[in-house]
Amino acid sequence: MQERQPISLDGFDDQQRSYAPLRTKGGFTADQLIDGDRFELSEGTPIYCPPASPTHGRHNAMGAMIVGSDPDVEWSAVDAGFELKEDTMRAPDISVASPPTDKGKSGWVLGAPTLAVEYADTEQDEADLKKKIEELLAAGTRYIWVVRLTGPQRVEVYAQGKPRRTLSATDFLEAPGVLRNSIPVHALFDAKEARRVTLKNLLQREGYEDLEAVWEGGKTEGLIEGEAKGYIKGRVEGQIETLFKILAARGLAMDAKTQARIRDCRDQEQLDVRIIKAVFANRIEDIF
Repeated sequence: MQERQPISLDGFDDQQRSYAPLRTKGGFTADQLIDGDRFELSEGTPIYCPPASPTHGRHNAMGAMIVGSDPDVEWSAVDAGFELKEDTMRAPDISVASPPTDKGKSGWVLGAPTLAVEYADTEQDEADLKKKIEELLAAGTRYIWVVRLTGPQRVEVYAQGKPRRTLSATDFLEAPGVLRNSIPVHALFDAKEARRVTLKNLLQREGYEDLEAVWEGGKTEGLIEGEAKGYIKGRVEGQIETLFKILAARGLAMDAKTQARIRDCRDQEQLDVRIIKAVFANRIEDIF
């Protein structure tokens, strides 16, 4: 059998690449795509996917942070490829699925995500977006959210067997059976709100309903000990424990010196700042 050749648009300029589906129609299959290719595949036709704009990329990162931190999410990804059929591979901006166990020949996840999130900016190909939604729903995706980055803040919601709905900035997104918590639409557009929702999710992963629950636990402990300043001490201890739990959840290891430095801090405002930094830190040093 003749070996399949990878899909290539070498030699095309950017304008030509935008018309790639018209130039490369044919019986292509998902195994011809490899990790790093800027293509999706729709019924054998390659769809060129250009790099994200700064606006698109920033909002994508916020959404991935919120969705991926939900207490009921075991596996989520950004731009992960899903082999819906032999000749169709789609990569949602954000996806939630069961931890993949089956992969196609080229490593794509076999099947469809349970939740897919797409960001639509000014250069969005609406015809391809419509086709992508149809293919994902047909393959078994339960919920699709299209976040519109132009015009009023809004999200279009597609679900199996239901008409499309459009939610505004004051509404809440829900995905029963996939996400435990609802998501304020505004949080997908506002970084501060995105961090707040993410922090609540991370605390729930550790058994606390919210930050106040952590502080309340510390306050109670302080009062039981009979401390005259039990509330303040308890709140500080609660903040410190919250910080430790977030760092552990993020996989940021601490040595004894770092732990001591954190425990020695009695400044509540500084601890609050470190808690927020811990949500985004890539290194333990980034929280100081």
